Amino acid sequence: MANSAELASPVEGLIEEGEAFRRLTAQPRREHFDVIVIGGGQAGLSTGYYLKKLGLSFVILDASARIGDVWRKRWDTLRLFTPARYDGLDGLPFPAPPYAFPTKDEMADYLEHYAAHFQLPVRNGVRVERLSREGDRYLVKAGVLEFEAPHVVVAMASYQGRKVPGFAKELSPEIVQLHSSEYKSLSQLKPGGVLVVGTANSGAEIAVETAAAHPTWLSGRDVGAVPFSIGNFWVQRIVMPLLFRVLFHRILTVKTPMGRKLRAKSLGAGMPRIRQRRSDLDRAGVKWVARTAGVKDGLPVLEEGRTLDVRNVIWCTGYDNGLSWIDLPIFDERGEPRQTSGLVEREPGLYFVGQQFQYAMSSTMIHGVGRDAARMVGVINERCATRAGA
Repeated sequence: MANSAELASPVEGLIEEGEAFRRLTAQPRREHFDVIVIGGGQAGLSTGYYLKKLGLSFVILDASARIGDVWRKRWDTLRLFTPARYDGLDGLPFPAPPYAFPTKDEMADYLEHYAAHFQLPVRNGVRVERLSREGDRYLVKAGVLEFEAPHVVVAMASYQGRKVPGFAKELSPEIVQLHSSEYKSLSQLKPGGVLVVGTANSGAEIAVETAAAHPTWLSGRDVGAVPFSIGNFWVQRIVMPLLFRVLFHRILTVKTPMGRKLRAKSLGAGMPRIRQRRSDLDRAGVKWVARTAGVKDGLPVLEEGRTLDVRNVIWCTGYDNGLSWIDLPIFDERGEPRQTSGLVEREPGLYFVGQQFQYAMSSTMIHGVGRDAARMVGVINERCATRAGA
């Protein structure tokens, strides 16, 4: 009869083989492309549209489970500020009446259809954790996956990481706190007052909604509003074409003194409200108050010293660029990438599409992102040709 050690040895061998297999399969699997596009929203899909025309091998990496999820996760009643005639990406018009304002879910579904229509190679569920360089090629790491290419396009809007003041953590745990990117509907709120911090578009839209069911205060410096109603018949047919096609797209650019001045002012600041004027907010019952400056006894305190006894705080205080995963020396003292209209200094294979005022005021707008994408892909094509010739 065999002893226990002899009986155990075949089992131990199987365990050792299984462990070796586990280690082998856990090793990063590196894939090689001509171009890697990081971000599967409108900027990434626009970039993919132009790359597909060139016949280059490329992949679009996106952290969301489904194309368009960034839009689907916004608050339930959100509608775009631009009519449908300006909401289509290059090559495929938005499928809606030209002067309708699409819902956020309609926009999400359009992006999903766009990717399928042009058969763009989007990999969903891939969250990029690090971008670095190895020699003359870039290495993108996402969990156990690795992607390598001589060209990388960071195709993401400037609105990634949530900005919330440091004193927010001092608020009472009994107060519901949400960033605007987390707010979905009134069902998330407790009975009682709501403080909305931030008076730009998101803050105003959410404040009007909460004011219908809760006492609502809107806190911050008034960023102002456009001097017309975007739903007006003549505004849609005369003013909006001038705004979107001419002013935002061709005049307010980094090449004009007016554009450069506005760009410097707008970076990091709230833009004027598009849909809600101050009179609209007043009629909705929204109460305007000073800037929220701190916390006292667990409650928010205004700049003037007044304490607000509220049960909900919604931070519409903006975003940071969320680019800390880029392990390259491309950032200035403010943490912004050193780029000129999408081209990165000292990194001739790295590009941006979709950044705030990247080239023009329209750079983050759906109707404007295609021009920046086309330009970056054109540069990639020229550099690929130069490398092939060399």
